[in-house]
Parts: sequence; structure tokens; C-alpha cells
Amino acid sequence: MSQTKIVVIGGVACGPKSAARARRRDPHADITIIERGDLLSYAGCGMPYYIQGVIETTDELMSTAAGAVRDAAFFDNVKAINVMDRTLASGIDRKRKTVEVVSVETAEKSEVPYDKLVLAVGADALAPPFPGVDLKGVYRLNSPHDADKIKDAMLNGCKHAVIIGAGLIGIEVTEALAAHQLSVTIIEMMDSVVPAVLDLETSAQLERHLCCNGVNVMTQTKVQSLQGDDTGQVNAVITDRGSIEADMVLVAVGVRPNTKLAADAGLELGITKAIKVNEYLQTSDPDIYAGGDCVENINLISGRPAYVPLGSTANKHGRIIGDNVTGGKSTFKGVMGTVVFKAFDFNVGHTGLSEKECVKLGIPYVTAITPGPDKAHYYPTSQSMVLKMIASPDTGKLLGVQAVGEGDVVKRIDVAATAITCGATVEDISGLDLGYAPPYSSAVDLMAHAANVIDNKNCGLARSIRASDLKQMMDSGEDFLLLDVRGAKEVEARPWNNPKVVNIPLGALRSRVDELPKDREIITFCTVSLRGYEAQRVLDGEGFTRVRFLDGGVAGWPYSLDQE
Repeated sequence: MSQTKIVVIGGVACGPKSAARARRRDPHADITIIERGDLLSYAGCGMPYYIQGVIETTDELMSTAAGAVRDAAFFDNVKAINVMDRTLASGIDRKRKTVEVVSVETAEKSEVPYDKLVLAVGADALAPPFPGVDLKGVYRLNSPHDADKIKDAMLNGCKHAVIIGAGLIGIEVTEALAAHQLSVTIIEMMDSVVPAVLDLETSAQLERHLCCNGVNVMTQTKVQSLQGDDTGQVNAVITDRGSIEADMVLVAVGVRPNTKLAADAGLELGITKAIKVNEYLQTSDPDIYAGGDCVENINLISGRPAYVPLGSTANKHGRIIGDNVTGGKSTFKGVMGTVVFKAFDFNVGHTGLSEKECVKLGIPYVTAITPGPDKAHYYPTSQSMVLKMIASPDTGKLLGVQAVGEGDVVKRIDVAATAITCGATVEDISGLDLGYAPPYSSAVDLMAHAANVIDNKNCGLARSIRASDLKQMMDSGEDFLLLDVRGAKEVEARPWNNPKVVNIPLGALRSRVDELPKDREIITFCTVSLRGYEAQRVLDGEGFTRVRFLDGGVAGWPYSLDQE
């Protein structure tokens, strides 16, 4: 029986997954994994938690649920897969169907023939343009070896850490370092943290939480250089806003797809500059497949190419490729960029399109900012969160959801990801038969509340103003009135100290409506703006024509409540 020769280049996520799946489908295939490093199939997303100490050893990041470490011997003995680790794939000869490889240890060259080839070569960390990145004490987090170095430095005298880049890695490592009493400064050149994932309202909530946990957050700040002492040890980060003391620097400014091998072989790249693949994850050469962080995907909502490197996607790719290199016809439809992560006591999540992406793509949208509890408000373990929903103003189709807070954010993000995949509208979301019991949720879940707000906006009942627009009105000195319809105890607990604020509790509004001017714009608000919306409807009924409620209320207001 002729054996199909399957060669996989890359041994971290997509590669081992595709090899293992291919083995399960074809017991006789000749399968080889080529990996330039010495570690295989590790959970890179777990590295911040190893640094923090939540995970004790890096072996746990490379182990199966049964405790077996996935090393070369494991793949040989358990999977009958040959692993060539510490081996660099330096070229592909598509005509001869061979891969040229070089031993990292001996520099010896050889060739590996293939019938089907898989590129699972991942992404490389972006190289920052400023000098000093080669100083001692400057790290990146690409592998468990990097995690070991960072952890050793953290436990052996480092006191001042600077993280350059407020993306997912930067935020997750922030908690790990702060947990060991290091002072931590995050520097981000964009105007908000996690800018690729979150819009202003949710990002501002996260930034405030980071600051409350002692983190110095510097957005809209550019790093100019890293400064070192006479021994070559980093001691400062120089920015356009001054110098910051540092004896440890983590550079986490993003990644780019590793495409050199593919490009040199003449394979087509996509508009995102990642490897272009079809629905079967085939490259422009039908005998060469690619998956994971090196490839471009299709955004399921916009239908346009997108580069969204995620471990979850890489594993999905691996299964599909394993099917197809053994004669299957499995397809990968695309991604929505679903992301969840933890930052101190906050849970953060995003799926679908952000508002920024809708603007960039020219997609019409309407939003709702809905703060609230994750469980019944009276249940003792309920926690708060702020949810942002984005939908079509024409069809009501759900486009995206973001959420941040101490509550169970991930449950809502997973529901949203499922709903968007199925083409659900806000009406569908409102009618979902979700599980309800006080320890788990409220009778009307926050997702349904947000959907109802958007439905009210789409049918003309609700008119709101977003926090950023209200802040701009305040800064420009426009004439308007802020109507606080909260009760006295709520106002006392969290007052809005602004001369434009007038407090009339909702229950007294109808009897005191004559106190309000009909010739001024009125912005109503409460804690979460449910009563703010009700106040808008009351004033509408009384003949007021310039009334809007503050989207998200006080709980969703991302700025200071001191006098503006």
C-alpha cells in the first residue's frame, strides 16, 4: 500500500493539530512535523498565567489533560508521527515536492519529500523602530523560554516594569507583574487600551480598572528609545512625554504573519499580507495547505479578508487541514474575531464588528450601552458589567458585542458569537429562551436588555446620546440641561458634580415637569439609563421636543463625574 507523505511545517498549534487529525483519519500515512524550536504543541495563551504563578511549570502548558507532555517522543509513541525539532524549513521546491531543511544545531542540510504540505508557521513579533531593544532586560513573549526569562527577572530584583503595547498580551502580563508587587506602566501609542478589540466606551472602563489596580496607563504616547546603563541593562524608557524608570521592558506591539517561506515558493499572499487560502485552507498550490497565524481569513459579517491571529482559530484550522490532506472536503467559513481575556477582576470580551470597524467599512449601525448585573441584582454574588451592542438600523441584524466588568462577560460573548453566526436580529436576541435562575442570570438578561434598547431606537421610541458626544458638548460649552432622575440616596452615593445637572427623581417628574425649560436641550440619565429612557418618554408626552437620554447612564460614563 502506497503511503501518503504528509509534511507539516510548524509544531505549536495548527501544525500538531493537523498532524494528529490526519493520523486519526489515515493510520498508514507517513506524517512528519518540522519545527525550528525545541518545544512542541504548547499553549501560548497560558504563558501570562505561568509568569503570574497561577500555573506552576511550563510543562503544564505542553501537557495533555491526562498529564503527558507533548514532546517528540510523545508524538512518535502515541501518534506515530515523526518530529524533526530544532530543524528549520528553509525552502520549498514545488516542482519536485520537497522541503529543504537545515539542522539548527549542526547546520546540516537535507530534503524531505511530500505529497501534501502544511504550512503552520505562525507569526513573528513586530520589531519596534526605536533603538535599545537589544538591551538586557528587554523581553518579548513568544515562547515558554521567554516566559521563563521574564519570570526569573521578576522574581530576582526587578521593581519597575514597562509594557510597550496595550494589546492582549500586554494587558494579561500586566496583571502577572502587578501581582508580584512590581510597579507597572503600560505605554500605548493609540488613544485607548486594546484598540484593535474595544471601542471607547468599553476600553475606558478597562483603563479605569487598570488604574484602580495601581497600573500607570499612558495612551497616545510614543516610545522614542530605550536607555541602558554602563552594563547594557535597560534602566529607562524615553517617550514623547518624558522618561520612565524601568529595569524590565516587555515589547508587545503586535505580530505579523510569517510568510517568507510561502512567498519564496511563489504562493499567493492576500491583501492583509498573510497567506491567501480558500475555504478548504488550500494555498494557490492545491497540494499545499496553510493555517493558523500565518493565514488570512474571511470576516463572516463583512465578507472581507481579515487577519485575526488566535489560538482557537489555529486549532480549528488544524482539524480541517487534517481532514483535507487525507482526502476530506471540510471547509472553514471564516472568523468573527471573538476575543475574551482577564484583567485583574475584570472580564473582557468582544465578538463581531466593533463600531470602529463599521465606520471603516462603511456599514450603517446603531449602538446600545447597557450596564447591569450578570445575575439577579438581589442575589449576593451578582457582579456588574457594561455591555455594548452593535446592530443594523435597517434590519436589526446583530453586528457585534463587547462587554467588560466583574460579571460573567464570557457567557454573553459566547451567546452573541453564536447569534451572529446564525444571522440573528435584535428581535431574535430578545426572544432567546436563555436559562434563568437568580444564581445564574436575571429574568431579562443583559443581552436582551441591549437588544430591546436597539429595537426601541430603530422604531423611533428611544433617542440617546453617547458619552463621547456629550463630553464634546460639555467641552465646547454648549447650552443644555442634564436631568438626573435618580433617587436621593443614589445621588448622594455617586453625585455628578456639574452645574448643568438638575435632580428630579423619576417618580416626581410628572408633577414637577413645569420646572424644566422646553426651549433647552435636555439630556436625561440615571444609573444605567433605563429610567433615563423612561424620563425621555415622559417628557416626549409633555410636549418636549429636544430630549435624549445618556446611553449607559452613570455606570457607562467613562469619564470623571467631577465638574466638567
